[in-house]
This record gives sequence, C-alpha cells and structure tokens, in this order.
Amino acid sequence: MTEPPSPRRRTPAPPREDVLAAAMDMIAERGLEKLTMAALGREVGMSSGHLLYYFRSKDELLLQTLEWSEGRLGAERGRLLAGPGSARERLSAYVDLYVPEGHRDPHWTLWLEVWNRSQNADDEARLRQAAIESAWHRDLVALIAEGISRGEFRRVDADRFAARLRALLDGFSIHVAIGLRGTDREQVLAHVREFVEDALVVS
Repeated sequence: MTEPPSPRRRTPAPPREDVLAAAMDMIAERGLEKLTMAALGREVGMSSGHLLYYFRSKDELLLQTLEWSEGRLGAERGRLLAGPGSARERLSAYVDLYVPEGHRDPHWTLWLEVWNRSQNADDEARLRQAAIESAWHRDLVALIAEGISRGEFRRVDADRFAARLRALLDGFSIHVAIGLRGTDREQVLAHVREFVEDALVVS
C-alpha cells in the first residue's frame, strides 16, 4: 500500500524589513534600473507575484524602501543631534549626513526616483513623502533654535532659515547624486560651510 503524498510545505516569506534591505542593497550594487520585481524576488526567494501581493506596485515598494532607509538615517540623525558638542558642530554633522556620499548614492538615487514618480502619486503617498521631509526640517529647526538660545547663532527665524538651508542642500545634493561635472561632495560641503558661517554663525 502506497503512502499518501506528504503535504507540500510552503516556504515562509522573509520579513518585510529583509525585503526592503535587499532592495536597497540591489540599488547600491547594481543601480535602480536593475531593481525589478522579478530580480528582487530571485534575491529574496519570492515570486514577483508574491511581492506584488505585499507591496501592490513597484511605486509602493520604492516608497516603503525609502521610508525604511529614512528610518535608519533618522536614528543616526537623532544620535548626532543629541550628542555632545556645540550646536555649530552638530549642524556640521547634520549637513554631512544630508549630503550624498557621491555619484549614484543609493539613498539619494531612490529619493530622486520616488519624487519623480510622485507626480502621479495619490494623496496618501504624498503625505508619507511629506513626513520624510518634515522630520529633517523639524530637527534642523530645533538645532538652529538651540544654537540661537546659546548665543552661537544669530537671531534668525529658525523655521525660515531651515527652509532656505535645506533648499540649498537639496540643490547641491542632487548635483552630487547625478554626478554633475564640476560638483563633488567636498566642494558642496565647503559651499554650505561658507554659507552657514556668513549667514548664521555669530563671529
């Protein structure tokens, strides 16, 4: 008498964070153009259909990957801003964390792609993107306000100054991330340091 076939075991899906980490690794190693649902599925042992079940679309996968990456940056930013040192020193650390490491920096590559796709995003996705930007802005405003209270920074409107400084950082960072000729990370950091010294630091 033959035994009945054993029930087929389903391979458990990897935790969501593992999938997002794998997506980020693929962007870093192979570029965003190589990140397809099929390629990511092979990387984590899932079918592209299974991935779509969890993420609904590539746009959602990219946004969740960006949120995951931002969460890690946010934790690092929190440690820097809560650490020792003057407000001026911690502002320098904030800028250093903000500016891309170089051409094709994976986090900035992903950020640019998500924002490019956001032209057709729904309201919920736009709110989630705004939350990412708000976290950076809120921390910068608090740091500038602290520097003002300590007498390290001039008495500026912290919110307005933070908005202008982040616009400067965004513009320069895009140049670095896309590899614009004549603009590298060290040049950008020097420009930003000069602007902060001239416009904010009490001499």
